[in-house]
Amino acid sequence: MAAAVVALASAGWLPAQGQTQEHSTATPEASATLERSGIQLQRDGDAVLLTAALNWTLPDLVQDALLKGIPVHFIAEADMLQERWYWRDQELLSADRYMRLSYQPLTRRWRLYTGSQPFEGQGLGVALSSSFETLEEAVQSMQRIVRWRIGQATDLPSSGSAILQLRFRIDLSHFPRPLQIGALGRSDWNMLVTRREHVDLEKLQ
Repeated sequence: MAAAVVALASAGWLPAQGQTQEHSTATPEASATLERSGIQLQRDGDAVLLTAALNWTLPDLVQDALLKGIPVHFIAEADMLQERWYWRDQELLSADRYMRLSYQPLTRRWRLYTGSQPFEGQGLGVALSSSFETLEEAVQSMQRIVRWRIGQATDLPSSGSAILQLRFRIDLSHFPRPLQIGALGRSDWNMLVTRREHVDLEKLQ
C-alpha cells in the first residue's frame, strides 16, 4: 500500500503558559504541502507516523539547572481523538516519547536519551543515546520529531475526522524534591507547548 500523508497547515507548535514559543515517503503533492507545514501524519503499512517541527526555547532557570549537573526530563505526547457531542472525546491513538537531557562537565558534552518508556530511578531502560557538543545542537535534536510511530492505522475509523493533540512539556517529577517544591507555580519551569489539529481520516487509508 502506498504511504498516505496528511500535512497539517502550521508553521510550528503554539506555545502555552507564557512560553515563547525528513525523510518522507510522501507523494509529490503531499510533500509540496509539507513545505508550508510543520506537522505531517503519514501511513506506512499499518503504522501511523508523525513528523513535526517544534518551536520552543529553554527557560533560563532550566539551562542553569542543566549546567549545575541536574538532568532535565521532557515528555512529548501525541493523541488522536474523535469528538463526541454526547460524551467525552474518544481516544483512538496515544503515544508518549520520553527524553532525558544532561550535561557532562568532564567532557563538556551534552547527552540526550530518548525512549518510549519513563526513565525510572537511575535506570534508562531501552533508550537511544546521542551526544552533542553544544546545548543548541541538543535542543535542535529534541525539536525535530521524525517518523514517530504513534499507533496503528487499523485502530482508526475509515472515514470522518479526528483531532490530533500534541503536547511537549518538562517533567518536573524527576527533579530533586527541593527543586520540585521551588518550581511549583513558577512559569519559568512550567514549559508547555500544545496544539490541536483536525485530521481527515480518509487521507490515512
